[in-house]
Amino acid sequence: MSGYDVVVVGGRIAGASTALLLARAGVRVAVVERSARGSDTLSTHGLMRAGVLQLSRWGLLDRVVAAGTPPITRTVFHYADDDSVQVSIRHSPGVDALYAPRRTVLDRILVDAAEEAGAVMLHDTTVTSLLRGPDGRVRGVAAQDAQGTKLMLEAAITVGADGIRSSVAQETAAPVIRQGRSASAVLYRYVQDLDAVGYEWAYGDGSGAGLLPTNAGETCVFVATTPERMRRLRRAGREHAFDTLLASSAPAFVERVRDSSAFTAMRGWGGIPSHVRQSWGPGWALVGDAGYFKDPITTHGMSDGLRDGELLADRILAVLGGAPEPVALAAYQDTRERLSARLFDATEDVARYDWDLVRVRALLRAVSSAMSDEVDYLQALPDRRVDPGIGAFVPTDNADRAG
Repeated sequence: MSGYDVVVVGGRIAGASTALLLARAGVRVAVVERSARGSDTLSTHGLMRAGVLQLSRWGLLDRVVAAGTPPITRTVFHYADDDSVQVSIRHSPGVDALYAPRRTVLDRILVDAAEEAGAVMLHDTTVTSLLRGPDGRVRGVAAQDAQGTKLMLEAAITVGADGIRSSVAQETAAPVIRQGRSASAVLYRYVQDLDAVGYEWAYGDGSGAGLLPTNAGETCVFVATTPERMRRLRRAGREHAFDTLLASSAPAFVERVRDSSAFTAMRGWGGIPSHVRQSWGPGWALVGDAGYFKDPITTHGMSDGLRDGELLADRILAVLGGAPEPVALAAYQDTRERLSARLFDATEDVARYDWDLVRVRALLRAVSSAMSDEVDYLQALPDRRVDPGIGAFVPTDNADRAG
């Protein structure tokens, strides 16, 4: 039986970020991740300004750059009526460019930093159940590693950072408090030596597409539409669906993709509606997609995970320092909702794919405006490269004050 202040279930972006900031503050934290260290995962890749700002404030952006992730200094919006709009990325404190790292790069950077700060990282380990006290309060997790060794990890607070189908959310019966109706189905692949000028987004005929330059000279090329349309097109095969949607949303991309030197196999996402869950309860909290999932068409999921990891770490430290748990964790959820609500609504509208080219321009302006709320909030937070300065901490033997 091992005792920690916090156990995090899930060691991807949101989970590793939460663990990193907690460990830097002196918290004894363990992270349980079922996948192998450094493995790939389904991802939108693109970091928006808020995500880059977080990595800069934590002293990790230089590692992303050192991994060969190309800087994105402009964004181009293409429309099927042959109009294109180019926007240069303005410099601001901590952000001189945007980046779209592969998850094999970004996840590894966050995991390594959390481990350097003192977090215990348990990869290839699956949570089998939650531990509960006589009062029903969550008190940690039971898990099993790849060798079949059973682990009992007790903690004052258990964090579910285990994705859309979160086992922590399921076992705590965390209710959905906001349900979206729109969804994007996506196909994507990596193309070698494609000359993208930066982030390039394209819209037309009920579909979207994008180019995101990433590591190793590759560009992530995606197409997206409604799940119903994607299913119809895929009856003739993934390649047919990909080519059809690329031509309908981004005719200017077709030759550029076709002329590239090499490409990977196709990957896909069937699409599910966005949702927000109640993200805390006695002894537990949810972060990342486990608590708040937004459709990937606005490419904000990674930035959300970095942001929410810090919001939650702040409040957990307050709890461990003696603040009433319901008050602190409710404040975490309230802040996340305040920073997310406008973008959630704007993303819902884009993911309907029922717009014409006049309306989609207005929707994209709404998306851009909504992103500014969180940037303003995050820019006001302290630098957290070494000493996060985020509140008092008490040892585990006093942690019962959390509940």
